[in-house]
Amino acid sequence: MKKKALFILTFDSSEEAEIVAESLSPEVKHKIPKANVELSLSKNALSLKIESDDVSTLRAACNSYLRWVNTAIKVNQLV
Repeated sequence: MKKKALFILTFDSSEEAEIVAESLSPEVKHKIPKANVELSLSKNALSLKIESDDVSTLRAACNSYLRWVNTAIKVNQLV
């Protein structure tokens, strides 16, 4: 049975959401072993869906992607 996590992140602007989505796209294309990740963008909301066969892989993937989101937001604020 697949384990799933869904994160819907809302940003102040669609531009900020696009910047974060573009920052994450290489990681989504690269693929994390044993995890499936889908990223979608709708106006100022970013949807991140992560699926895995086991909880530990799901947790690791969630931690990685949430850290990457946080890093992209902080870098965007500095620029």
